[in-house]
Amino acid sequence: MNQLSVILTFFAVVNLVAFFVMWRDKARSKKAGAERISEGALFFMATMFGSVGVYAGMFAFRHKTRKWYFIIGISMLIVQNIAFLYLVIDKLAFFI
Repeated sequence: MNQLSVILTFFAVVNLVAFFVMWRDKARSKKAGAERISEGALFFMATMFGSVGVYAGMFAFRHKTRKWYFIIGISMLIVQNIAFLYLVIDKLAFFI
């Protein structure tokens, strides 16, 4: 497996986990007294390259869509994550 495949696989797995975490938090929000996943943890996951998964989960499960700071913040993190991914792939292409 080459380096590009490893990077893209990592990105895909992190986003799938982030999507699952959004689903899990939405399911817990429906149960009274269930322990929830903090908004800080969701933002941290988005910062650690899971922003696309969090964003997809927001709209797939209609979760956190009323919070303006989630819509704006996660959108900005998507741009940051994609820019970073582009830079890594660009530098990787330079060394190949």
